[in-house]
Amino acid sequence: MTAWWRDAVIYQVYVRSFADGDGDGVGDLIGVRDRLPYLAGLGVDAIWLTPFYPSPMADFGYDVADYRDVDPLFGTLADAKALIDEAHGHDLRIIVDIVPNHTSSAHPWFQEALRGRHRDRYIFRDAPNDWESIFGGPAWTQVEDGQWYLHLFDSSQPDLNWEHPEVRAEFESILRFWLDLGVDGFRVDVAHGMVKPPGLPDIGHTGQTRLIGNDVVPYFDNDGVHEIHRAWRRVLDSYPGERVGVAEAWAPTPERLALYVRPDELHQAFNFHFLFAPWDAGALREVIDSSLASAGSVGAPSTWVLSNHDVKRHVTRYGSLARARAAALLSLALPGSAYVYQGDELGLPEVLDLPEELLRDPQRLRDPDSGRDGCRVPMPWTRELGWRDPWLPIPGAWSALSVEAQQGRDDSTLELYRQALRLRRSFAGDLVWHDSPEGTLVFSRGDLLCTVNLTGAPVDFGAGGELLLASDVPGAADSAAWWKVK
Repeated sequence: MTAWWRDAVIYQVYVRSFADGDGDGVGDLIGVRDRLPYLAGLGVDAIWLTPFYPSPMADFGYDVADYRDVDPLFGTLADAKALIDEAHGHDLRIIVDIVPNHTSSAHPWFQEALRGRHRDRYIFRDAPNDWESIFGGPAWTQVEDGQWYLHLFDSSQPDLNWEHPEVRAEFESILRFWLDLGVDGFRVDVAHGMVKPPGLPDIGHTGQTRLIGNDVVPYFDNDGVHEIHRAWRRVLDSYPGERVGVAEAWAPTPERLALYVRPDELHQAFNFHFLFAPWDAGALREVIDSSLASAGSVGAPSTWVLSNHDVKRHVTRYGSLARARAAALLSLALPGSAYVYQGDELGLPEVLDLPEELLRDPQRLRDPDSGRDGCRVPMPWTRELGWRDPWLPIPGAWSALSVEAQQGRDDSTLELYRQALRLRRSFAGDLVWHDSPEGTLVFSRGDLLCTVNLTGAPVDFGAGGELLLASDVPGAADSAAWWKVK
């Protein structure tokens, strides 16, 4: 029997913006529970929940103060347990975020470190090096007694010292806490970051964040992280039900990324090379081939993702809803596991005109255009949008994109996703490319034929067979179609 995660569709819930169960304008775990029938009806296999732990929310929960509880903003530990159990009743698995590279500065460990005790759990030095924060500015902050601590992200997110055995033991204990509660796995935040190079060498130039994911950066993707992931895999394998680990890993090449999903490490890694590929047939074919080859070289499935809570929504990145719909059919036809970010199924665009005073993403410190608030605007559920005083304003135009407005409408993006996720379950086999006109992609998997027109003009594919699903009139500009062929 195939392991469930090898071809799963995993739906990312950005908890704060998904559904508001208590009416305070912020999404919560009760809201997610209320929408489980919707997610089951959509046809996904698992839900990935962004952090809901106690946090000062400097980075919206990725600054964790307590890894074994729920922030009152999102509910209680009992709400988390009820959500896990109820999801299982809908045949949905639950994957939770774990944030091991850094804690919040409000974490009891860091508060102790500020008082001069157990500082070796973090990375303190008498003098900083030249490393830069992902959020802009130096990656070091000085404390009252003159020492400096490392924070590759916000200054309120001090990096842990993973050379310290207490850090390793603590996180194995945290994993077991949530596995005992019933979660089906973890999305590992900054899975490439926990181990720093010996001596913390200078890089020697500025603008370091531009290198991430494309070039070697001394503080990321060091070989020592793999020993940690192997230890975590042993923990996951000690529980029944195929619990999984998913790496958020930025690596300079697909080959380096594949190291995170070797048979004794994590199960999946996010495919950022695919996410950032342009709307171009040649570029997409190249990244699909390299992704399948590199993941396949270690026996792992590739993953396909178009949007998430950290990047501009792909409707906006690609420049049109037509392209986004075609991209959905392309990605969902590929072998491996697919990720859907909340609102992808509604065709939501990036919100580019949020009032300046409401923008709170710390990444904007780097440059205003890198802010992530626009992809985190709450989900529109009803024509009235379904929220009372949401934490970020929902555009009025989204009334027409709401779940209520799209439900049951054959031409809607929501119904396109529902049909695609239902049909996808029957797909099997390796990908085989077929010759096709310039600017197009055609491939088959078993008796599925997928045709994608990435040009701005109609193309006659002459596909034949039975039309299963199409993002537009088959062969139209910026469209994709699925056919059943012999």
